[in-house]
Amino acid sequence: MQAGEETSAARKPRGHELSATGVTVAYDGVDVVHDAALTLRPHEVTVLVGPNGSGKSTLLRTISRLQRPRSAELVLDGGTDALALSAREFSRNVALLTQGRPTPSGLTVRDLVEFGRYPYRGRWGKADPEGPAAVDRALAMTGVAELADRGAEHLSGGQLQRVWLAGCLAQETGVLLLDEPTTYLDLRYQVELLDLVRDLADDHGIAVGAVLHDLDQAAAVADRIVLLDSGRVVSDGRPEDVLTAERLTATYGIRIEVDTDTLTGRLRTRAIGRHHTRSERLSATS
Repeated sequence: MQAGEETSAARKPRGHELSATGVTVAYDGVDVVHDAALTLRPHEVTVLVGPNGSGKSTLLRTISRLQRPRSAELVLDGGTDALALSAREFSRNVALLTQGRPTPSGLTVRDLVEFGRYPYRGRWGKADPEGPAAVDRALAMTGVAELADRGAEHLSGGQLQRVWLAGCLAQETGVLLLDEPTTYLDLRYQVELLDLVRDLADDHGIAVGAVLHDLDQAAAVADRIVLLDSGRVVSDGRPEDVLTAERLTATYGIRIEVDTDTLTGRLRTRAIGRHHTRSERLSATS
């Protein structure tokens, strides 16, 4: 490795452990997340799955401090009270890609990605000497470097999603939270984004927590899966231990079968509807 490469490597984010316990969140006085626990560890991808309304995004937003809990303990690296950190200090450790960000106008792609450097700038525009290199790395990692000078209002939904992700990567945190990151992406970019998520954990040591609806994507990318139902964590463990046919059928309220893909060796799920199989349709009409 060359000296320049060593300097670059030294700037890469170091993974942190983020642990949340006793997380209870209420909307209008009604608890929607109940005494949940979640630990994100360096070099691991943890994926939250569950039906709509199960509390996945609420739990993720709460550990990012975007949602105020009724009660919670949030600990960074086993000893630091993450709830006591200033917003700027917390943002140097934890980044969140949220759903449904607005489409900005009058800003270039580079402008948007540079927003990810805000924790490193002072109140009066203090210089951020490592900022330009961090932005360039983030643009390259997400495949949008060629769009750097394009106006954000001219991007497709999928392009804009990757630009927002680049902004999170430019933040250079040890914990990365992703709320439905494959939204708006076509099949190619869904696969490439999930590959990037694995690279961030495997090569950079980042602790990644993500909400995904697609169970097969979750099984493919995750080291650990957390299954939620009605605001409660009902299972937390390896994909093969959590994504069982019995547990998924009970949680989602529809018959779900689970097997192993012979090509990839990964778990594969199938929700079985009334008209799912050809043989069943033929039997019904004969």
